[in-house]
Amino acid sequence: MSAEFLAQVRTIVGDSAVTTDATDMAPYLEERRGLYFGKAAAIVRPGSTEEVAAIMKLAHETDTIVVPQGGNTGLVGGQTPDQSGKAIILNLSRMNAVRSLDVENNTLSVDAGVTLAAAQEAAASAARLFPLSLASEGTCQIGGNLATNAGGTAVLHYGNARDLVLGLEIVLADGRIWNGMRGLRKDNTGYDLKQIFLGSEGTLGIITGAVLKLFPAPRSRATAIAAVPTPAAAVSLLRHVEAETGGAITSFELIPRIGIEMVCTHVPDARDPLSAPSPWYVLVELSSGSNGDELNALLETSFAGAIERELVSDAVIAQSDTQRAAFWQVREAMSDAQRHEGGSIKHDVSVPISNITRFLERAIEAVQSDLPGIRPVPFGHLGDGNIHFNLSQPMAMDTETFLAQWTHFNQIVHGIALDLNGSISAEHGIGQLKRDEMAELKSDVELDLMRTLKRTLDPKGLLNPGKVVSV
Repeated sequence: MSAEFLAQVRTIVGDSAVTTDATDMAPYLEERRGLYFGKAAAIVRPGSTEEVAAIMKLAHETDTIVVPQGGNTGLVGGQTPDQSGKAIILNLSRMNAVRSLDVENNTLSVDAGVTLAAAQEAAASAARLFPLSLASEGTCQIGGNLATNAGGTAVLHYGNARDLVLGLEIVLADGRIWNGMRGLRKDNTGYDLKQIFLGSEGTLGIITGAVLKLFPAPRSRATAIAAVPTPAAAVSLLRHVEAETGGAITSFELIPRIGIEMVCTHVPDARDPLSAPSPWYVLVELSSGSNGDELNALLETSFAGAIERELVSDAVIAQSDTQRAAFWQVREAMSDAQRHEGGSIKHDVSVPISNITRFLERAIEAVQSDLPGIRPVPFGHLGDGNIHFNLSQPMAMDTETFLAQWTHFNQIVHGIALDLNGSISAEHGIGQLKRDEMAELKSDVELDLMRTLKRTLDPKGLLNPGKVVSV
């Protein structure tokens, strides 16, 4: 990359916001699971939308590749440059201002670099809730959450990230700014342009600001872990509790016994939530705008009926915020606990909830027949049909040998999900990891529409090339 280009970038953002030292750049160049390593000419950290626009105008004029990056917590390599070293990474972490909080409109306007936790805290300061919730919320950023259409633990009640956005601000590939920062719940004036950029992984434009939808903050929660004999019982329990509680469920998470054991083994202070082991568990959370213990009583009554129907063998309801946090720790620490068990092959699939039992039965049997000793660790958002079907290596197998079979097991698991009318990516996106596989699965019409959008909005192919769809 020319010294003249970098000099112009420094003029735009300031010397301290441009990094070219290899050691300092390293954390931005590696995907968090270590699957992807890239090279870049520089890390550039703009401080405003206008600076992003000026950089993109310059990049467009000089045919410079730009890879937008938020908190670098993505799991499919969407935020990682290729090995050419020709790209600049546009990291938006300096753009971290809460622009406005409109209590009467129940909206929060933020820069793209605001962390998810900071957005949640800003909403809470006004007794409001921004319900997107992820394990990485302390470091992931709103721009990245929206660019990947993040899911999380509250999709069952509130929807995905795209359902929580009323307006966007976008810098286009040529440096133009589209200001769509309108907090309207009804706007029927033509195409809903924001939906084009939500979930596009920075390939069509760069999200620099967003108007987020807020909700009244819950005044009470009831959180429990219940032991269930089978995934089929878990699905029946979901519908039972849903009916008994009037739709107050905000989270319903499936956890296998092996996951509990891994967390208790590798996470300090983690405890087995129930006295006797069970093959499966669910973490259930209800939320309400009313005060008091009504939710706990409602959940207890619901569980009593579920025990009579033999859907539940045991359950415990959190009696304090500390116990509630301990229950959530078991669920949220599962991926990190798996790392201590050697190699792990990940799958982020979704199927209709009515097909979850068949998916788990078929997928578990298929991978165990293919590789004896493999350890399936399926867990996740049963309430919205999203299962993280992770596979831990056999105890005696070499990690590198196991991970070399990543594509092989993807084909097995994804094939079963698709056969059951599912998806190979529920909430993590496509990035580099699933780009080629998606191209084989999508219809020619779908791929043509996606490529047409890409060519129209980024005709030079400078925005995050090699991600999502090949043009």
